[in-house]
Amino acid sequence: MLKISEPELQSRLLKIKLLALDVDGVLTDGGLYYTESGEELKKFNIKDGQGLKKLMQFGVEVAIISANSSKSTLHRTQKLGITHSFINVEDKLSVLKDLCLQLSISLSEVAYVGDDDNDLPVLQAVGCPFTVADAMPENKARAIYVTRKSGGQGAVREICDLLINSRLNFKNQFICA
Repeated sequence: MLKISEPELQSRLLKIKLLALDVDGVLTDGGLYYTESGEELKKFNIKDGQGLKKLMQFGVEVAIISANSSKSTLHRTQKLGITHSFINVEDKLSVLKDLCLQLSISLSEVAYVGDDDNDLPVLQAVGCPFTVADAMPENKARAIYVTRKSGGQGAVREICDLLINSRLNFKNQFICA
């Protein structure tokens, strides 16, 4: 669900240099699985991973910022080649601001996907605040775009495709002109 005009969305998407993501409820369905020994397991969507890989090929940085401290999250980010992984984070906005300084980008050049209360400060600060279909109502109210898909069900791929297509469409405008 788009909450701003299509031209305004395209303009914002073209400025994005970093896609930052929450994990639980965004890259996963929010469910937690435990082995008999107490090890936490998560289910990630392969299409989300493919979208993130493609997006990085377009020069967009990707970061994971999670309040949880799961080894499975670190394994997934390593497998995808995501070098900016932050787990067990209480103040996501501070971590994001530090990363922006390190990358020499502004918060207006960041897209963030968050689905719960602890993501609200970040959603208020970035240029492209996104959320997933099954997010908390407060997150949906602050997002400029709500995915059609739920967290862990291809919502991140939907956002990656938006970012990639904005770049392809922009490039094609000059090729066809």
